[in-house]
Amino acid sequence: SVSSMERNENWIFLKAIMQTAPMQLCHKYLHSQKPNEIPSDASDFMKLLYNIWFDLYRRQASNDSSGFEHVFVGEVKGDSVSGFHNWIQFYLEEQKGDLDYRGYIKPRSRSEAQTNSDDHVLTLQFAWKGIEKFVGTSFIGVSPEFEMALYTTCFLLGEEENNITLNTGTDEFELKIRCYTMARDKIGTAFPEATAHHD
Repeated sequence: SVSSMERNENWIFLKAIMQTAPMQLCHKYLHSQKPNEIPSDASDFMKLLYNIWFDLYRRQASNDSSGFEHVFVGEVKGDSVSGFHNWIQFYLEEQKGDLDYRGYIKPRSRSEAQTNSDDHVLTLQFAWKGIEKFVGTSFIGVSPEFEMALYTTCFLLGEEENNITLNTGTDEFELKIRCYTMARDKIGTAFPEATAHHD
């Protein structure tokens, strides 16, 4: 269940990220590509964002999940961790002692590119509240609005698998952004998969 206070927090979050350049660019670009489907008005666009990210749908039981919860917060379903693709949540849970980092899996490399402290995409292994997540890829050090803009664009304009190149200034990653639908029009999950890494 979602309380009125939680709904209000969701709207405050959406209003805050809509003030940022990534989300404004996302809105402008999506409207230019699909003017009949993506509203030009910012408040109407926020309603669309609320629907695809925060409206509840059935994953295992009635209204037990949302795209935001799955992608940014993470869920425990039975004996496995589902979703949980956000580095800030990872950091917060580790600080509380609820997360045990087990290491990373290096992406395939076209060169001698090394995984180091300036990488922005990592495939991680961890245990959350004692439950294992054997493979989970996350952006590292990016803002929530960057992730919301990227995933929203891929979800509304792309396919289930979207191949992109990310140049961080120090490294280049070939990524597959995966976006899957739940309940016909909501984000089921969205996450990056590093398919190649080179300097």
